[in-house]
Amino acid sequence: MEPAALMKVSNLIKHYGDVHAVDDVSFSVPKAEVFTLLGPNGAGKTTTLEILEGIREADSGSIEIFGQQLRRIDRATKERIGVLLQEGNFEPYLKVREVLRLFASFFRSPRSPDEMLRAISLEEKANAFVKTLSGGQKQRLAIGVALINDPELVFLDEPTTGLDPQARRNIWSIVSGLTASGKTIILTTHYMEEAETLSQMVCIMDHGKVIAQGSPRELTARLGQETIVDFVAAEDSALPETLSPCCTIVRGEGGLVSVKTSDLVATLGRLLDWSRASGTPLAEMAVRQPNLEDVFLSLTGRRLRT
Repeated sequence: MEPAALMKVSNLIKHYGDVHAVDDVSFSVPKAEVFTLLGPNGAGKTTTLEILEGIREADSGSIEIFGQQLRRIDRATKERIGVLLQEGNFEPYLKVREVLRLFASFFRSPRSPDEMLRAISLEEKANAFVKTLSGGQKQRLAIGVALINDPELVFLDEPTTGLDPQARRNIWSIVSGLTASGKTIILTTHYMEEAETLSQMVCIMDHGKVIAQGSPRELTARLGQETIVDFVAAEDSALPETLSPCCTIVRGEGGLVSVKTSDLVATLGRLLDWSRASGTPLAEMAVRQPNLEDVFLSLTGRRLRT
């Protein structure tokens, strides 16, 4: 039985002249789950989000949210959603508690700033100026602002870009806590590990269209039972034209070579034979199962950050 949908998007279209930014996009967002939009720059993710957030209006299509069919996100609906934009700046000489109080004043029934300080673990920084916060602390404050109206649906547009690994995992913990409390999250990210860790559903977009959607496990299962052997070789080194009929070879960035195979033992033997014969070392060799990065590469022909 499929989970109930908080939002249903049907045949959404947004064109700018000859540019089809959003081209007949449809998907459903389940309640109390993380729904992630993935796609390279220019895929249409940001325009789609801006339409769903009420920042832009679609040329055509419909949005059903909170059980209501809408042409455009209205003010009453905005009271029930929270938005973390990809880039946001707060007045540097405001204190953290003052920022939360300011945004709380925009809503009829906000959460208390002190409660939000506890939720985002910034109690000790309540009286600190925004300009003194670290990158991770500023991002937690931005999430606090997005949650100050106690929204049912939260948009997080690349919430961990530029953060160090520890700060990123702190944000992951907040996101997991939100879904555990019944909130629904629409996430965009350029980190595949983040999408795999947090998402229950993933929608991949390219050139304004949805090209695949499903759970991370469902999407990786589409690649079959192949195993992947990764290694690093000089970018100007010649690769074997073929290792065996069961293999495909893809050269990536920075000399990364990925060999997908359905016969690992035979492929490893031939790969080692080729390495000895050609004098090409198999640096940083690793054997792994397919992941979302491989799904994305197979569908779009490029990696997410290209």
